[in-house]
Amino acid sequence: MEKFTIPTKIIAGSDSLDVLQAFESQKVMFVCDPFLNGSDTLKMIESHLPSSAEVKVFADVKPNPPLTSITAGVKVYQEFDPSVIVTLGGGSAIDTAKAIRNFGEKISGKQLSCFVAIPTTSGTGSEVTNTAVVSDEENHAKFPIMDDHLIPDIAILYPQLVVSAPASVTAYSGMDVMTHSLESLVANDANLFTEALAEKAIDVIGNHLVEAYRNPTNIELRHIVHEAATAAGLAFNTAGLGITHSIAHQLGAQFHVPHGLACAMVLPHVVAFNAQDKKCEAKYAEAARKARLAGADSSDRMAVRELIRKLQAMMRQMKCPRTLAAFGIKPEDAKAACETIVKAARKDGTFPGNPIVPTDEQLAEIYQKVIE
Repeated sequence: MEKFTIPTKIIAGSDSLDVLQAFESQKVMFVCDPFLNGSDTLKMIESHLPSSAEVKVFADVKPNPPLTSITAGVKVYQEFDPSVIVTLGGGSAIDTAKAIRNFGEKISGKQLSCFVAIPTTSGTGSEVTNTAVVSDEENHAKFPIMDDHLIPDIAILYPQLVVSAPASVTAYSGMDVMTHSLESLVANDANLFTEALAEKAIDVIGNHLVEAYRNPTNIELRHIVHEAATAAGLAFNTAGLGITHSIAHQLGAQFHVPHGLACAMVLPHVVAFNAQDKKCEAKYAEAARKARLAGADSSDRMAVRELIRKLQAMMRQMKCPRTLAAFGIKPEDAKAACETIVKAARKDGTFPGNPIVPTDEQLAEIYQKVIE
């Protein structure tokens, strides 16, 4: 049986914030990145709420959301007893809000009337997915909370919010979109609908991300890349992901590599690994040719090689470190962590989606290619 649902209402464009006017007399809890607390951006967004709405802001959001931040957020949730959560920020803010909702509703026994996500980066797709990735810092581990109930009811894609993102955030989050797209394209639960979304996102990111990186104030570019991030999120929420993510999660947990960068480091090697399967090779090749990332007459094998070269070229053009050593991790420290990373990657929630089940030796080989 195949399935594809879009439970999230997606609102995009320069007037998309107007949907907040519907929350008359609601208790609205904002979950946002710390730098947004008290900012003109947050005030502007709050101004779209009706005057009858009561607002509480929780801004203790940290990268790779730790359990300590989530516990603090749940405490605020219990005290304020919101009817609506609006989360504003990157993937960490949205994942934090999902986790707060998950535990807050279970403790209170009451459900929110609406959960709204407003992404400020074009990358995670968390605004339309059922997953929150949480960090257990004490044990250097990441684990996903996965429940369809966590999917936001409304996603507001307001492209003006990403214009001021640092160049590195544009690069890393954009490569996260490419990873979502290429992984979901060949994932075990892929179908016609997810493949269509993934192929379009590959096209947009492959042809426009570097340009958006170089011209960050071009709102038209920002708009299309922002929508591609959500399209890729819709694709992987149904199709699944794979071992790029299962390894990348460990790079974040062990070495604090930003998630999108970790994915970008691992992705070319996983594409090459998965392309051993002829069906995967054909899917990668077709997507690359459609997006003009490979020659129209290229064989499948050559098209995959051209796709991998394109990924590597994009990283160079956006000054992304391609190895842990280039990121600043000592090779001996990275090599010492190999067994731990392989073991944790196999247990990661994204691992089962990969079209080829790798051995521990194969996982280690992929990881070692990222070291230096």
